[in-house]
Amino acid sequence: MALTGVENLARLPELKKRLLWTFLLLAVYRIGIHVPVPGVDGGALADFFDSVQNSLFGLFDMFSGGGLRRLSIFALGIMPYISASIILQLLQVVSPELKRLQKEEGAAGRKKITQYTRYGTVLITIIQGLGIAIGLESMTSPTGAPIVLNAGWGFRLVTIVTLTTGTILIMWLGEQMTERGIGNGISLIIFAGIVAGLPRGTINTFRLLGTGEMSLFVLIVVLALMAAVLAFIVFMERSQRRIPIQYAKRQMGRRMVGGQTSHLPLRVNTAGVIPPIFASSILLFPATLTNFSNIDWLQQVASWFAPQTILYNVLFIALIVFFCFFYTAIIFDPKDIAENLKNQGGFIPGIRPGGKTREYIDKVLTRITLWGSMYISVICVLPMLLIQHFKVPFYFGGTGLLIVVGVSMDFMGQIESYLISRQYEGLMRKGKLKGRR
Repeated sequence: MALTGVENLARLPELKKRLLWTFLLLAVYRIGIHVPVPGVDGGALADFFDSVQNSLFGLFDMFSGGGLRRLSIFALGIMPYISASIILQLLQVVSPELKRLQKEEGAAGRKKITQYTRYGTVLITIIQGLGIAIGLESMTSPTGAPIVLNAGWGFRLVTIVTLTTGTILIMWLGEQMTERGIGNGISLIIFAGIVAGLPRGTINTFRLLGTGEMSLFVLIVVLALMAAVLAFIVFMERSQRRIPIQYAKRQMGRRMVGGQTSHLPLRVNTAGVIPPIFASSILLFPATLTNFSNIDWLQQVASWFAPQTILYNVLFIALIVFFCFFYTAIIFDPKDIAENLKNQGGFIPGIRPGGKTREYIDKVLTRITLWGSMYISVICVLPMLLIQHFKVPFYFGGTGLLIVVGVSMDFMGQIESYLISRQYEGLMRKGKLKGRR
């Protein structure tokens, strides 16, 4: 009998334990979101964010799971870690030493790169924490109330230490979730932060509907568009190009092996949600620092990089396309695939093994990656269009929606794989017992 459904969790205590660890660590993260940094007027800060909910601050607050709105110990979220990961992956292209650590030294090399990423995360968090502390000292709520109660280096040092400690704790929670739970811990933390903002967005939508700022017809159109976008994302995330593979027959002893037909699946979106996350992180880091300043020319620069501007969206799309190709090139090497096929006696019908196979795979991968980058770009620009033309009071679509759908599919896929693997283990045990009899 297939082990499917929630009712079968009791029959798999190990899976049940992993799920409990996952939800427990996510609960710890959500509790930390409500622990504020000392020295801040929470009411004044909330009023300020209500006045800029569809600005860059609102976008950054979405990634922090509402932590920036409260200036909690987790206000910076996991974005500093992602920024450090981007820097390390870019350095691997130009640094032979880092590339050697990644490819040649295996687990030990990856462990060193992870350690470097942690150091970079701490450095970025200190810089961002100082920028946020200085910026908050000069900011007031819409009513003119100061956000910081006692400005000065005492508040700045407390903020830096608190935010740095909070980011380190989030890193640790993500690593523990990956090791003890189900799925990728970092992705699940971002997922939890985005989903936590949905109730507030729903309440704001009904508030606009009640005040007449949004008509019922517009709401129906938006809901229909949301359903269509969700279906489109699921379809694209499952789409793949299957290249047929034929294996030649070979004589091994007295029997013939090979001769079967298989396929090489190439996903349309090979890079997943990494490109929009990387692109958002790069644009949010300098723009956040400039927003927390009263210098005129920095304020002008910040206005250029507002999410509703053409410049921001053009740079966003350009970075998404770049990271789609960049990350795909890192995780999928056509040369290695072609060599492995040649060594195993496999070939693509009509294509010579070796160099020609590599060129063909590279050509197909480049073509579908282009379509994948265009699909991600359209989804990521969607929130700005909804906010401008339909007055939607929250970010629907974009990086957040891709993360929610992608992480949900990956999470359920891992649970399904876990159930299937345990089912086959049970069948193998039964077969062994019958054989002994």
